[in-house]
Amino acid sequence: MIENNPFLERIIRLALEEDLGMGDLTTNAVIDPELTGKASLFAREELMLAGLPFFMKVFFEISPKIKFEKYYEDGYLVPAEAKICNITGPLSPILKAERTALNFLQRMSGIATLTRQYTEKIKPFKVKVLDTRKTAPCLRWFDKYSVRVGGGYNHRFGLFDGILIKDNHIAAAGSITRAVESVRENAPHTLKVEVEVEDLEGVEEAFKAGADIILLDNMPPDQIKKAVELLKGKIMIEASGGITLDTIADVAKTGVDLISVGALTHSARAADFSLEIIPDEESN
Repeated sequence: MIENNPFLERIIRLALEEDLGMGDLTTNAVIDPELTGKASLFAREELMLAGLPFFMKVFFEISPKIKFEKYYEDGYLVPAEAKICNITGPLSPILKAERTALNFLQRMSGIATLTRQYTEKIKPFKVKVLDTRKTAPCLRWFDKYSVRVGGGYNHRFGLFDGILIKDNHIAAAGSITRAVESVRENAPHTLKVEVEVEDLEGVEEAFKAGADIILLDNMPPDQIKKAVELLKGKIMIEASGGITLDTIADVAKTGVDLISVGALTHSARAADFSLEIIPDEESN
């Protein structure tokens, strides 16, 4: 997953460089570089664990002598106060890596936990929850991985791997029909064409223009239901825009195929963890 992935390894190294700079002044002044010991990672709340391999990789970047004893893996629902892993090795590198490693783990587990909450809300319905491109710069791979761990699905990764004609494309092209025609003329024929619409007139125009997927943007459930009644079985339908934990079930009831939620990655609260050095008398 992360091994032999130069991009992910580069992000982790940059994160460490950002925090360490020229060196950890406090740890260098306090901790004997030869001192070894043990630390434990705890979940301070119930959470969906995501990012443990990345958490570990941060430590390995500083010292290959660090070892882990794991009790949970990514994708596990971890109870509050549970011990996730033990970390043993030289204490100086452990302390230097701690904050950066936790930053990755907290964000990724927070996204996975929130995604799980959304997927639990729509279990009775045949619909998938998707993420969006509303991710932290340079952390998109980590964010989208976390969504998958939480039971969600990934929308296009970037502008390069999917076609989504949005409102500004339509405004620039002059109409939905012209935008779709331009895509059919200029884009690879193997790609599906998704069109974002804001009302039922847009739904009808996008369908007649030959869209493969129609995205209903910021439409209330009653309008979404009407769109589904018009198109169900003829074309894939996605709902998006302002959908929350309180409203997603109502949207799912309309019969859409997909629901995309930007909040999965742009508004997830960091999960609560604690990494604690275990004194010698306790670790023996």
